[in-house]
Amino acid sequence: MDKTLALKQWVDSWLPARFQRPLDLSLEPLTGDAGFRQYFRVNSRPSSIAVYAPPANENNLAFVEKAIAFRRGGVHVPEVHAVNFQRGFLLLEDLGDDLYLPLLNDRTVSWLYSRAEQELILIQQVAPDPEVFSAYDGALLEAEMALFPQWFVSKLMMLEEDDETLAVLRQTFDLLIAEALAQPQVVVHRDYHSRNLLLLAGNGRDNRVGVVDFQDAVVGAVTYDLVSLLKDCYIRWPRPMIEQRALAFARCAMEAGIIADINDDQFIRWFDLMGLQRHIKVLGIFARLWLRDGKARYLHDLPLVIRYTLEVANRYADTRDFARWFESRLLPLLPQQSWYRAEAINTTADV
Repeated sequence: MDKTLALKQWVDSWLPARFQRPLDLSLEPLTGDAGFRQYFRVNSRPSSIAVYAPPANENNLAFVEKAIAFRRGGVHVPEVHAVNFQRGFLLLEDLGDDLYLPLLNDRTVSWLYSRAEQELILIQQVAPDPEVFSAYDGALLEAEMALFPQWFVSKLMMLEEDDETLAVLRQTFDLLIAEALAQPQVVVHRDYHSRNLLLLAGNGRDNRVGVVDFQDAVVGAVTYDLVSLLKDCYIRWPRPMIEQRALAFARCAMEAGIIADINDDQFIRWFDLMGLQRHIKVLGIFARLWLRDGKARYLHDLPLVIRYTLEVANRYADTRDFARWFESRLLPLLPQQSWYRAEAINTTADV
């Protein structure tokens, strides 16, 4: 039987009794994320979201356990109405269509980010149950960054590895792992940005934030989600604004007892170097999404991620070897790429 038809029949059987069931139940396909999940909006009242998440590719038990943990902590993730683990079917609360990314502009950024930062404080106060949230340890941080030489350097840029490359990457990766593990460890969403946050229906600026795509949540560095939000791979803000918001968040985290008192310079260093680890990883992921999965839209975002990477690498003495290697070995190859935009990789502004 066709998976969509099977999912529709399952939804028809498991739709909660409190929902108004239409005479002609339908599933409207929705644009999904970078994974294997397929999403459909169900025309119930209220509407709901049906998901096909292939069990061979998606850890649906982890998704449900994390959803329960987040909701217990007051984080507004979708309620799980029903699940069939064997078939990979889920029925979830519909959080709407108001994704942050198209809503963000110079007039809305302050209050939208304030809402998102308040929700992030709740995430960081969720109980870090090791049965639910695994550790964002050195091995995982290393495996993520290894995607960069494998997919971006070798397969996309066609640059062969040599002793210099191996040495620079080893030095940089070791530093970034050590810096991440030195930070206070909290529950980390791991993809906390404008395409995974929704403005929920309510009273304007008092609206809550809905959070999706949390299935990879772990326990890791306190700055990881903050840098994902403020140095978003899909939209850029001026460096002074980013630093101001990062330090304001640090004060809120101290007041909430999430972190101990810390000076501004140390927090910004944590924030920046955590961002460098993330953006090195993302360069590999975006290249893989194109080369392996045929998802070309992520290529458009590579120039901004490169800019973030070089800005931070040039900012700190212990990452400048990486910056020099990148600028001498990779930058000359960029104009050959169809997605290259010189104006988007301006490594001197806002540093």
